[in-house]
Amino acid sequence: MAAAVSRRSPLASLLPLIAKRAASAVLTLFLVSMVVFAISALLPGDAAQESLGQSATPEQIAALRHEMGLDRPGYVRYAEWLTDMLSGDPGQSYVANQPVADIISQRLPNTLMLASVTAVLSVFAALAIGISSAINRGSRLDRALNIVTLSLVAIPEFLVATLGVLVFSVKLLLLPSIALVSEDATWSETLRSMALPVFSLGCIVVAQMARMIRAAVADQLDRSYVEMARLKGVPFSCIITFHVMPNALGPIINAVALSLSYLMGGALIVETIFNFPGLASLMVNAVTSRDIPLLQSCAMIFCATYLVLMLVADVVAILANPRLRA
Repeated sequence: MAAAVSRRSPLASLLPLIAKRAASAVLTLFLVSMVVFAISALLPGDAAQESLGQSATPEQIAALRHEMGLDRPGYVRYAEWLTDMLSGDPGQSYVANQPVADIISQRLPNTLMLASVTAVLSVFAALAIGISSAINRGSRLDRALNIVTLSLVAIPEFLVATLGVLVFSVKLLLLPSIALVSEDATWSETLRSMALPVFSLGCIVVAQMARMIRAAVADQLDRSYVEMARLKGVPFSCIITFHVMPNALGPIINAVALSLSYLMGGALIVETIFNFPGLASLMVNAVTSRDIPLLQSCAMIFCATYLVLMLVADVVAILANPRLRA
C-alpha cells in the first residue's frame, strides 16, 4: 500500500500545478476578452452606417443601432456578448446577416489546414537544422546556418511573401500568386496553391524554432554527463539519441509551441497578401467592414489558440523537468 501511495504521489503533486496553469490561462482569456471587446468598440466608424451606406438618414441609422443593440451601455453589451460566447453562440454578422458561427465554420478549416501543413514541415526542418547546428558548433556549417536563421528572423513576413511571388510566380511561373482553395480542387492543386503561403510562414517559423532548438541541445551537450559518457566510449550517436534528446525534450517542445503560436499572428499578413480564404483574412475583412461580432469572434479564436499552445508548453515543461515541480 505504501508503495502504491508513493507511486501516485508524483502525479498527485503535478495535478495542482497543471490546474494552476489552466486557471491562469482561463483568467488570461477572460482579461483578453475585455480588451478585445473594448478595442473593437473604439474602432472608428459606425457599423450601422457601414451597413446602410452613405445615403441612410439619421433616423434609419438610429433605428438600426437600436436593433443591433449599439445604443446600450458597454458593460451590458459585454456581459451579453460574453454569455453568448460561453454558450457557443457568437452572434449575428452585421454585414452578411448570417450567424457568425456559420461564417467561421467555412473559413476555419482552411486556416487549420494551412497551419497544420506549415507546422509539420517547419518542425521537421527546424529539428534537422537546430540539431545539426548544435552538434557541429563552431564549424562552417554552424556559422552558415546561424547566418541564415538570423537573417530569416529579421525579415518580415510580407517581404518573404513578396520575394516569393516575384521569384516563383513572376519570374519562374511555377506557383500561383493567389491561393485559391475550393472544394472541387484536387489535393495536388490545393497543395500547389498553398505552396507560397506555407513557404512565407514557414521561413520565419523554422528560423525561430531552429535557433531555440540549437540552444536547448547545445546546453545539454555542455553538461557533465555527456563528457562522462564520451570518456566511457559511448558512441556519439547513442549519446545524442538516448541521453541528450530526452533531456532536451522539454525545452524543445516549449520552443516548438512558442514558434507555432507565431503562426496565428503571421497568418494575418500571409492570408491577406495571398488572398487565402482563411480565418485571418476574414478577420481583416471584418475590421474593414466594421463587422464587430465577427471581428470579436475571430480575435478570441486566435487568442484562445495561443493560450492553449502556451498551456501545452507549460505542462510539457513541468512533466519533463522535475525542478519546475517545486
